[in-house]
Amino acid sequence: MKSRLSEQRHVLIISAIMIASAGLLLFLGRLPWCDCGTIKLWHGEIFSAENSQHITDWYSLTHIVHGVAFYGLMSLIAGRWSIGRRAIAATLVEEAWEILENTDAMIERYRETTVSLGYVGDRVVNSVGDVVFMLAGFWLASRLPAKASIGLAVGLELFAGMLIRDNLTLNLIMLIYPLEAIKTWQLGA
Repeated sequence: MKSRLSEQRHVLIISAIMIASAGLLLFLGRLPWCDCGTIKLWHGEIFSAENSQHITDWYSLTHIVHGVAFYGLMSLIAGRWSIGRRAIAATLVEEAWEILENTDAMIERYRETTVSLGYVGDRVVNSVGDVVFMLAGFWLASRLPAKASIGLAVGLELFAGMLIRDNLTLNLIMLIYPLEAIKTWQLGA
């Protein structure tokens, strides 16, 4: 009984963090959904004005990888914590990233260094979706053996890399140390 109450409390805390973050993004001027006036479950065109404007897109895969990585990291540094407490910590980190990623400075950095040339920031509905996908990755990693979790993360990175010429690894490289060769390849030139 105590375990079930604890799980419910963790879910409530994670939900409150997500609602607070969505509210903060709105307060910071992020729009709730696409300028097109619709909310799509999936938008698969990365070179479009609607990228990162809907619930899911190709970058949702990178957030699954975030969840797998956060589970592994949290297991190493806070392994004695319950899964729920580690999920709360992972949610806080992911939400901090979502907020940072949607600042004017970071949006400009994406435009300058990545293939996200016309990037205007995530819509709030997309940021919420990103966190849900991170939690899905975290949950999967908590259920799978470590080797399977690593295989999942590597597989998703390779899949996205082949299909859209972008993934979490390439995104990080381009944000930290942009390489013109990568950008040229990503643009298909």
